[in-house]
Amino acid sequence: MKLTDEPDTALLPSGFIDLLQHEAEAEAQGIESVMDVFAAHGYERVRPPLLEFETSLLHGAGQALEEQTFRLMDPDSRRMMALRPDMTTQIARIAATRLAGTSRPLRLSYAGSCILVGSPGREGERQISQAGIELIGVDSVEADCEVVLIAAEALEKLGIEDYSFDLSCPALVQALVALSGYTGTRRAQLVHALDRKDIAAVAELGGPVASVLTALVEACGPSAAALLLLEKLDLPPEIRIHAERLMAVVRMLHARAPALRLTVDPAEFRGWQYHTGVCMTVFAKSQREELGRGGRYQAQGEEPACGLTFRPEVLLRAARPIILRPRVYIAAEMQDSPGAARLREEGYATVAGLEPVEDLSAEAQRLNCTFVFVADELITL
Repeated sequence: MKLTDEPDTALLPSGFIDLLQHEAEAEAQGIESVMDVFAAHGYERVRPPLLEFETSLLHGAGQALEEQTFRLMDPDSRRMMALRPDMTTQIARIAATRLAGTSRPLRLSYAGSCILVGSPGREGERQISQAGIELIGVDSVEADCEVVLIAAEALEKLGIEDYSFDLSCPALVQALVALSGYTGTRRAQLVHALDRKDIAAVAELGGPVASVLTALVEACGPSAAALLLLEKLDLPPEIRIHAERLMAVVRMLHARAPALRLTVDPAEFRGWQYHTGVCMTVFAKSQREELGRGGRYQAQGEEPACGLTFRPEVLLRAARPIILRPRVYIAAEMQDSPGAARLREEGYATVAGLEPVEDLSAEAQRLNCTFVFVADELITL
């Protein structure tokens, strides 16, 4: 580019986009609908900063996010800072420090943007939105189920149809892979076979745990059938505890929400960087991408926690269309009238004229209004 050339100010970095009027409004309304459901169940909203010192953000469970994290130098302290790629570990930090003396269980909710280094195949996703909940300070089946059921209620409020929760327990399959004793290439091949759900390859590569691992792969599917297969597994006691917890969560969800569509994938463990217990992924038939995911993990100080994070940009593609406020053009001389205030209270957006015009209807249409307010009367265009 020549020094005299003007920069293309509309060009944005890969993975970053502008949300224009209706898109931004729809996202804001959708996120607030979800946050209202969280608040109704006693989850209190917190707002961590977008930027933290690297040593703080990537501490403990946050180490698993290191490869996803953008870094920059603080010009004041000369210390390295990091842009959050995920909000869960920030909530854990707040719980362990600022809210250390608050009674448990601690119920927190959050919503905001995250910046991450694009992963292979998803390089375009560098700025994402998150909205979620964290239930901190208790380790129980009831807590795991609460997170799932509140998430389901949020999906219902948004009018999302044909959604499902896929439950897994990464610690179960990770413990079995470790029991195989394999390292290096052989372990990587086994992990790859499990990731592809390739039963033949798992049977060939699994060695001493081949039969159990193939049974886990075969158990993937609808929760009722998966339960029957999991109950028959012959597992060492220290590993059996993970399967028992997964089954207990499924049984309680069956009892409390019989209509909830549940699947189980006990062989799933890739992509769960810091989770230690039952995990859940949310899907909808209309979307190829997951709507959200979460699960059990250890917060700072080994405090038990469970949570779920939605991806609003995906969530809202599956939701019913957001109804925006109908726009009403108000003549300049009417903008301070009681009638205009009443319209706003009733849910209309009033667009005030700033100078007198001859043709109110033409001016209203020019400003994308569908109504005109004249002589205390609302007129449809």
